[in-house]
This record gives sequence, structure tokens and C-alpha cells, in this order.
Amino acid sequence: MTEVYNTLVLDAQGLSAWVSKDRKHVALIGEFYEWGSRLVASANTIIEVSHARLDMPRLNWVLSRVKVEPVTEDSAKAAAKLLKEAGLHGHKYALDASVAEAALRQPGPVAMLTSDLDDMAKLCRGRVVLIPC
Repeated sequence: MTEVYNTLVLDAQGLSAWVSKDRKHVALIGEFYEWGSRLVASANTIIEVSHARLDMPRLNWVLSRVKVEPVTEDSAKAAAKLLKEAGLHGHKYALDASVAEAALRQPGPVAMLTSDLDDMAKLCRGRVVLIPC
């Protein structure tokens, strides 16, 4: 990767990969960290990655290195607007929309580590560089 990004947003898969110590993703996130990029996740992403076998101490350590963006009434309304503009609706896309909305609020240039390239492309409409997870 040649461009330096001010912000790296982690969707659920990106955050999960870091928590599970996936070597490829830990190295990639480490590069962003070394460049001085802000690491960001939506508060909803914490809910999305949580499950019974989750290593909570590891999640808490990862979250201590990430700016967790809150989901407020204003951000929820902005995410709903993104859904409408993208022609998407329903619970299937709700969490993606909150992640996209948080990404669009960050200082650019912004990259996102995501497993959901198609939906994020529709929601971010070219304003965020998508990195496949």
C-alpha cells in the first residue's frame, strides 16, 4: 500500500481478525498504526463481534487502541439516509450503514478493512477506500 491514510475503520470482520490475532490482518493494521493512522470502529461493531467464545481480555486490549465511535440519534439518522440513498433497507444492512456512517465522519483520506465490499461500496459511494478482509 503506497498511500498513507489518516483513518482506518474496522468493520466486524476487521475487528474480529485483529482480536483473533490473524497474522495477515495484524500486520496490515500494524502498518496503519506505524503511519500514525487513527484506528476506528463503530460501537455497533463491538456488538457484532461478540459471542460466547470471544476472548474478552483480548477484545478489551484491542479496543483500548481503537477510537470507538458512538451511535447517537444523529448518527443513526445519517446511517438511515445512507441506506435510502444506496437503495438498501432492513436489518441486514443496518450495522453496515452505521459503520459506513462512522467512516464518512472521519478525517480523510479514510480506508476501511471490510469483508462486505459490495454493500460498503454502495454505502460509502467512493468516499472511502475499501480493503478486502
